[in-house]
Amino acid sequence: MDNNPIDDIDRSILHQLQLDARQTDTEIGKKVDVTSTTVRNRLDKLEHNVIQGYHPEINYEQAGYPLHVLFVCTVNPSELKALTRDALDVQGVVSTRELLGGERNSHVEVVAGTVREVEEIRNDLADLGLAINSSEIISEAEVQPWDRFYPRAGPDAD
Repeated sequence: MDNNPIDDIDRSILHQLQLDARQTDTEIGKKVDVTSTTVRNRLDKLEHNVIQGYHPEINYEQAGYPLHVLFVCTVNPSELKALTRDALDVQGVVSTRELLGGERNSHVEVVAGTVREVEEIRNDLADLGLAINSSEIISEAEVQPWDRFYPRAGPDAD
């Protein structure tokens, strides 16, 4: 993996992980048409620089946290990386995103059980230095595998 791009086998393995990361090496191997040992060896290499982690997809409402909120913020660009990282330390924050360009350059996703908790999170973020432009309640989110990892069909495929 040192400067070499990933190949079609790696892409197929990544696609299978995006579909269901709980699959065993054997299950992935059958779908990709390689041995489970090949899958394990490829995963060991991919986990060093391509795969950043395995995260469960949680239904927060079913877990007792019905408020799922996206704060759209403005942060001084020179402080963006540090502040978005610091925001992860605020209880209730589940993800942050740095955006390129524009005034609204940071998204902070939070989960809470009550409006009061959302207000406390908002205040904690403001205390860090994030200027909150808006807050949006997330009602549903859908995720799909990135299609460029889907196995390509033949040598002339895009």
